[in-house]
Amino acid sequence: MKRLPFVFIVIAFLGCSVDDLQAQIGGQNTYQFLNLPKSPRLAALGGKNITLYNFDPTNAMENPALVNFEMDKQLAVNYMSLGAGINYGTASYAVLVDRRFQVLQGGISYVNYGSFDGFDEFGNATGDFGGNEVALSVGYAYRIGRSDFHVGGNAKLITSRLEEFTSFGGAVDLSVTYLDEEQDLRIAAVVRNLGTQFKPFNHVRESLPFEALVGISQELRDVSIRWHVTLENLQEWNIAFRNPNRDEVGLDGSVEEDDPGFFNNVLRHGILGLELFPDGGFSIQVSYNFRRGEELRIIDQRSFAGLSAGFMLKINKLRFSYAYSRFNSAVSTNFFGLQIDLFDQ
Repeated sequence: MKRLPFVFIVIAFLGCSVDDLQAQIGGQNTYQFLNLPKSPRLAALGGKNITLYNFDPTNAMENPALVNFEMDKQLAVNYMSLGAGINYGTASYAVLVDRRFQVLQGGISYVNYGSFDGFDEFGNATGDFGGNEVALSVGYAYRIGRSDFHVGGNAKLITSRLEEFTSFGGAVDLSVTYLDEEQDLRIAAVVRNLGTQFKPFNHVRESLPFEALVGISQELRDVSIRWHVTLENLQEWNIAFRNPNRDEVGLDGSVEEDDPGFFNNVLRHGILGLELFPDGGFSIQVSYNFRRGEELRIIDQRSFAGLSAGFMLKINKLRFSYAYSRFNSAVSTNFFGLQIDLFDQ
């Protein structure tokens, strides 16, 4: 029975992920769950951040050049409910192989879409069906000589099951990061999801959600505040689109179409984030995602779309983290994370 169109209509909505509900460009590719934030801290900093150089191995899933010795024997698990029975989670771990090979990081991310009522093209019930997607990754970083430049790569295997249809693919992430310890300055560039489907759905080959990002962050002198600027979706310059709901109708019936303009398009590539006490036992994160805020903004209504905030609390060898992201007055998400230091345990 021809249930494929119905399945893909559902996944076109759900597969764009919470992070990609903020933009129309989210529906252009398959495996969109790869664009979901990997941890509460990343979610609290706008959903995408490539300059978090610290102990959390989850950060290497966003930027493999961030793999470092502090991640050794750190285990991180994160969970977020997307509503309607949809669950998303990640886990990551890093281990020091030896002083020459340095640190190797591994991670997994998954999304379970829950259960759906199945129907054929005539509207006859065909029973329940489900869907899930999983990505396994391995990351490694290398410092170039004695310079401040680090390069890294992630290799990912991806599998997806949507009703009776399955797909299998592979991808790599490549990155370079500049770390100036004296100025506490970090500059990074990442290209993500370079890959292909080895086995497509129903013989229909689709592209992966390739993305290019640039980020910069620095901690202020004498003040325990770190600022972050992330530029996303640089592979596609024009991401601003006309919203017919914002067209203005004149008294004579003429229509002035919504036109985001050049400056509006530039802003939609940006994410601004701040961390208070970034290296302490308790830290606070807050951010604004311009693309999410602009595309989910409701006219004449204050919805606070685009805002995210969170915190991290350390208790002995445990770190608990939480993030809250606002999409509009009806939709928000809660993201929970736990990191365990397994060193000498």
